[in-house]
Amino acid sequence: MSAGKTSFDLGNIHVDVVKKDIKNIHLSVYPPHGSVRVAAPSRMKTDLIRVFTIQKLDWIKKQQQKLLEQDREAPREYLNKESHYLWGKRYLMEVIEADEAPHVELTHQKILLYVRKGASEAKKQQVLDEWYRELLKEAIPPLIKKWESKIGKEVERFYIQRMKTKWGSCTHQKQSIRINLELIKKPPMCLEYIVVHEMIHLIEPTHNANFMALMKHHMPQWNTHRDTLNRLPVRHEEWRY
Repeated sequence: MSAGKTSFDLGNIHVDVVKKDIKNIHLSVYPPHGSVRVAAPSRMKTDLIRVFTIQKLDWIKKQQQKLLEQDREAPREYLNKESHYLWGKRYLMEVIEADEAPHVELTHQKILLYVRKGASEAKKQQVLDEWYRELLKEAIPPLIKKWESKIGKEVERFYIQRMKTKWGSCTHQKQSIRINLELIKKPPMCLEYIVVHEMIHLIEPTHNANFMALMKHHMPQWNTHRDTLNRLPVRHEEWRY
C-alpha cells in the first residue's frame, strides 16, 4: 500500500487504516457491506490503532447489522405512476413530454416532470434533481440563521451534494457544511437535525462527550430525529447516520 495506508484483520472483520495530519482518531463503517475504515493521526502506532478498534468491535458489528437490515429504495426509472418523495410525503410521478424547457411542477398528489420527447432516464433524473436542489437551497438558509443565534456559531457557506456515505459533513477550518441532496425526500425535521449536527461539529469536530452534551443541550430530541431518519428507506449507496 501507499505511504500512510495500512490494514489489519480482526477475525473476519477487515480494517483499512489511513494515517494523516489529524488530531483525533475516527472510525467509520461504510455501506453497502459494512467495510471498516479508521482515520488516525500520522504518528499513531498501528498497535494502538488495533487496540482502539478492538475496543469498538461491538459498535462495529451493530453498525454492520443495521446496514444489512435497512430498507433500500428500488432503483428509480422516472416513469408514470412511480413513487417519489418530497419532505417525507409520497407523490406519484407523471412524465409529460412537451416542447418547452424541462421543469417540475407539484400538485396535491403528483410530481409533474416536464421533459422533451424522448428524454433519457439520466436527463429525467437531472431535471428532478435540479428541482430538488433548488428547494433545498431555499430551505437551508432559514435553518442556519435560526441555529446560528441559538448555538452562537456562524456558517460561512453551505453546499448541497449527493453524498454516498453521509447525510452531512463539515469543514471545520472553513466553517462550512455540506448537506446530502437526498434529505429533500425526508421529513423536514430530519434536515433540521442534520443542519444542527453539522453546526455543532463546527464547535466540536468529533463525536466525543462534549459533542453529545452540546447536541442534547441545543436539541434534546436529537436522537429521536436521528432514529427517524435511520428508519426511512435509503438509496442503495447511502448509510445510517
